[in-house]
Amino acid sequence: MHLVPAERADRRTIDGHRVCDAIAAIGEPGRVRAWAERFSLLADPGRLALLLALHQTGPLAVSDLAIATGMNDPAVSQALRLLRAAGIVAGEKEGRVVRYRVVDPVIADLLKHCMTDGD
Repeated sequence: MHLVPAERADRRTIDGHRVCDAIAAIGEPGRVRAWAERFSLLADPGRLALLLALHQTGPLAVSDLAIATGMNDPAVSQALRLLRAAGIVAGEKEGRVVRYRVVDPVIADLLKHCMTDGD
């Protein structure tokens, strides 16, 4: 049980080798925190709807996303601000219009699986 931290080494295990495998699978706390933050962005139905729409259709403007999702423009803008800050979406300006698209390949892959769930 070489991966068990010293502060937990005195605790009784049932399957010690699996405990070590589990600790290795969990990895660094910072990595777990980063993934938890990523998943929290996906946990909001509005943000998830925006991402699904963008993933399926490609670049869309705020007003078009608002119509597609049933959200209002300010709510879409706020959600996109959070997603952009996290590096999940990016906006491309064409004149006065900004069209957003999914740029995070890992999130795009998750969305692909989300869209095919149950098929």
